[in-house]
Amino acid sequence: MSSTMAPPIEGTIYGQMLEFSNVSKSFWTGTRRKVILDRVSFRVELGHSLGILAPNGTGKTTLINMMAGLEKPDEGQITRNCRISFPLGFMGGVVGKHTGRENSRYIARLYGLDPDYVESFSRWLCGIEEYFDQPVGMYSQGMRARFTFSLMLALDFDIYLIDEGMPSTMDVDFNRKAGEILRERLEKTTVIIVSHQAATLERFARSAAVLNNGKLQMFDTLEEAKRLYDYETQG
Repeated sequence: MSSTMAPPIEGTIYGQMLEFSNVSKSFWTGTRRKVILDRVSFRVELGHSLGILAPNGTGKTTLINMMAGLEKPDEGQITRNCRISFPLGFMGGVVGKHTGRENSRYIARLYGLDPDYVESFSRWLCGIEEYFDQPVGMYSQGMRARFTFSLMLALDFDIYLIDEGMPSTMDVDFNRKAGEILRERLEKTTVIIVSHQAATLERFARSAAVLNNGKLQMFDTLEEAKRLYDYETQG
């Protein structure tokens, strides 16, 4: 990861992108091989947010994790020459026995950012009050989700990865504050969001793709992607 903050992005920044080239990924379930990606190629350039429609059980989380570098492909190449966030809700790098304050300052140093800023931003946004100074391992599921999402927004990424949008365990006030900040980020960053519902994608992306049976089909508009998705999933 770069240790410096990127300048504001206006439109497409050519040369900076996330690219899958003939990528394949599958798992053995114990009875059969489940194919997630079958020689899939696509590119996301900065300035063009992407929504991906995928039925439940087709590998949405695996795809997002591969984009973040948390899982490796079986075959093919994934090129990341921009700063890509960890997925929304991902707890990697957060140590349960350390407090929110300690974790936020550690993550800030890991990404070369100001620990005072990351701590104060995360403390303000997640709104868990005195629990911020308690071990993260003591947090409820909702508190952990708010803390990790606050960390993601405190850091400086070119591409933000979201799996199914904001978790339902977050409260209304947090969703409002985080949603406003995320909308501001869309003016200078790129979002890749994966969901099984087209309505979830509408706020974040104009272009879209459909993932099903190991194939990823790209479309210029969400409406085009939705037509194929509805045909494949509803018959």
